[in-house]
Amino acid sequence: MEKKYKTLKDFFPFYLEEHSNPINRALHFIGSSLALGCILGFITTGKFYILGLALVSGYFFAWIGHFFIQKNRPATFTYPLYSFVSDWIMYFKMLTGRIDAEFAKTKSK
Repeated sequence: MEKKYKTLKDFFPFYLEEHSNPINRALHFIGSSLALGCILGFITTGKFYILGLALVSGYFFAWIGHFFIQKNRPATFTYPLYSFVSDWIMYFKMLTGRIDAEFAKTKSK
């Protein structure tokens, strides 16, 4: 039976475990970066279809990472909000070089 997470703090270690493969994380980073670029593109042009490209690019790379690299089911199917927020937390930690420390912290628990 799958564990039910009641807080983001409880969910995030599970999320990291589901993204333990560095290639999967890299694909998430690429997709999220492209999504941010698309959002900036929308802001500067006002063209709404670019928002759709943000969703497609973000999820396309993430799902490739899950289905073909990590070989697991994306957490977004079960925990969409926690997964969305956790993805941006992971993105920021990767961007700032703190993702390895985060993995070390979760392994010590």
